[in-house]
Amino acid sequence: MTPDVVLRNTVTDPDGGTVNLTFEVWTTDASGKPKDKVKLNDKPYGVEVSPYVASGKTAQVSIEHGRLKQGVTYTFHTNAFDGSLYEINWSQWSNFRIEPYVSFPAPQASSSIDPLAQKVIEFTRTDPGPALPTLRKDGTTLKAPTKKRTCGAPDAQGHKLCIELNPPSKTAQTPPRASAPSVGLDVDLVDWCFAKPSGKNYMNRTEACLKNIGSGTLIFTDTDPDKPALGTATFTIEQRLKTYPKKADSGSDLAEFDQQIRLEPTRIDPALKGVRMRWNAGAVCTNCSTTNTKWTDSTNTPVDDAYWPVAADGIYGDRWGTIQTRWSGTGKETIDLGWSITATVNAGGNPATADFGTSGIHAVRELAPRCDNIPQGIKPGCVLPFFSPTYTVDTNLYPAAGAYYWLMQQKMPNHDGSVQWDSLLSYLGTDTTVKNSKGGPWTSNDSRTKVCGNWTAPPIDASVGSVDCDEYAMASTHESGGFPGGRNQVTSGDQCAQLLTDKMRDGTADFGLFADTRKATNGPTGKEPCGRAAVPYEQNRKAFTGYPDPSWRMLDNDEFFVSNPGFEHCTSVHTTCAWRKV
Repeated sequence: MTPDVVLRNTVTDPDGGTVNLTFEVWTTDASGKPKDKVKLNDKPYGVEVSPYVASGKTAQVSIEHGRLKQGVTYTFHTNAFDGSLYEINWSQWSNFRIEPYVSFPAPQASSSIDPLAQKVIEFTRTDPGPALPTLRKDGTTLKAPTKKRTCGAPDAQGHKLCIELNPPSKTAQTPPRASAPSVGLDVDLVDWCFAKPSGKNYMNRTEACLKNIGSGTLIFTDTDPDKPALGTATFTIEQRLKTYPKKADSGSDLAEFDQQIRLEPTRIDPALKGVRMRWNAGAVCTNCSTTNTKWTDSTNTPVDDAYWPVAADGIYGDRWGTIQTRWSGTGKETIDLGWSITATVNAGGNPATADFGTSGIHAVRELAPRCDNIPQGIKPGCVLPFFSPTYTVDTNLYPAAGAYYWLMQQKMPNHDGSVQWDSLLSYLGTDTTVKNSKGGPWTSNDSRTKVCGNWTAPPIDASVGSVDCDEYAMASTHESGGFPGGRNQVTSGDQCAQLLTDKMRDGTADFGLFADTRKATNGPTGKEPCGRAAVPYEQNRKAFTGYPDPSWRMLDNDEFFVSNPGFEHCTSVHTTCAWRKV
């Protein structure tokens, strides 16, 4: 898979002397048999002769760049000469083809690929509260609930109010509504959440949708626990979380994140005379100010609180409670959250509180917002760093760069950056604690110099245009071969896989990604921890120019994927992967 062909054969001399080999190359017919001899140079016989080597060693010749075409089956044989006598017979024929790892056209004139588009993911909460089970990713129970019912103290009459939480039923029907949800009126803090199925949790880099909190039942009991409850009420519970990465999103000069709860009764027994809910949303934060809860109904009309009198027709509207938290700190702070609701009924009993859990155990903190003022050129903001975004290379506009990144993701031992292999890259942020030789923060330029500092452009077809040394993993990651102490660190870019872009010579206008055999004669082995490749200048410079480190608030060690959609249909690196337009 290189345009620079090296032909080899092992020599044997009965006298133990030195021998050279003459190499002939022929095209083949449909059955693979020799057809027409190929001129390997402009000399009279058009053959290549190797230097003398000792008996038992391998003789080899390099074929001039461009003499052989990609996609054509050739065959070659050799004849030995010991300085005085030529071998009587030629060696056996050996067939070969020049194929690229990846083939692709020139950049397209336009593209519909959105490099920043993100998919909402499902996730499992690591601390959903004691009343609900902790689930694995596959939905099976990791930790059973320890406390399903919580009760307030008996009142003066001995009546007691309890709350019992239950996981959402996958077959539960949507209760009748007093009015339809008015997403168009901005009642829902996370506009895509309402349409998501219940029973699961969803998130992206800035928003979370919790639809696995479940349903709650209020139980109002008499003094005698053996008697039936005096009355019950049931309701559904959902939560939202929205962060604002920059000022323009929230309208505040301060970093901000908002939280929202949705409560909807499905039944209230008349014996309760009315139900009121209070949402308790706490934050562990040193530089935060939080508003009181503002309540609205489903039409986004403000209401005083989350209160429902008994409805004669049994139809109840939902209540949406929202709070805003603003962060005024410096540097960065990860903010742990916790939630519960406290219920009262008009019939009596002391308040009862149900725990909804927290933003996650300390090792994960999947729902803990992080606010900072670190990226330059952008106001302070907040994100959910548990979510690892995907940067999509526009393989329509930058096919050579995308081909190279895809191949490296497939061939590198750790498959760095690959969505398929679930292997993340770690961003090199300006807040890194790693220092360069001048005592300043380690930068992508420092890593790039390590990988590409001694690189020179290979001989390639003029139609490719000027080329740069493009490194993978990118210099802006901890996985770069140049990053000190990283898992892929090398002492020289010569230890990386060597690749190049070249013109296909198969009668098409396409290009291909080939092995650059100047440093490694046999091409990449698949064990190299990094890559460097000759990629057209414009594609190398522009493939990542839109990477949104400020707007995504990517800080040091934040993880992300790289997608190369024009090549992700390919299933093997052992056959040529052909580009597809997306």
